Amino acid sequence: MAKKTKKNGGTGGTPATVALAASAVPYTVHAYAHDPAAASYGEEAAEALGVPPEQVFKTLLADVDGALTVAVVPVSGSLDLKALAAAVGGKRAVMADPAAAERSTGYVLGGISPLGQRKRLRTVVDASAQGRETVCVSAGRRGLEVELAPADLVALTGALLAPIARG
Repeated sequence: MAKKTKKNGGTGGTPATVALAASAVPYTVHAYAHDPAAASYGEEAAEALGVPPEQVFKTLLADVDGALTVAVVPVSGSLDLKALAAAVGGKRAVMADPAAAERSTGYVLGGISPLGQRKRLRTVVDASAQGRETVCVSAGRRGLEVELAPADLVALTGALLAPIARG
């Protein structure tokens, strides 16, 4: 069962939750017991939080023409690399090397948050987020999610909204 904590009430202490605490945006931190055997971190989070998978967004890193780019897409779908490249004016996108993603963001795979990254990267949030009251994204570690308004996520990350998800 997920545990809810408003603002930075003791659960977390990640760069993402620190960044949120320093902002003026309302958010909720959700902690749950992460199962290392889970097939999908995002689907595990949706189930633990009791929300539809379309409301939980995963953070992926891609290399677009040599530049790391953050893509935030629903866990119910997948990233369309061609659409991501087009959204940022690039020609070709491939998934980033996992070690480069961890080094650049300061987070481990399965816990990469679009918020509070070590290095601010170009970020694109899938346009489907716009139609939701709130979305959940990683709060910077496995078993920790943050729920906030899509507009606040876009503002805090300097993201652009574009249709970059499939399925």
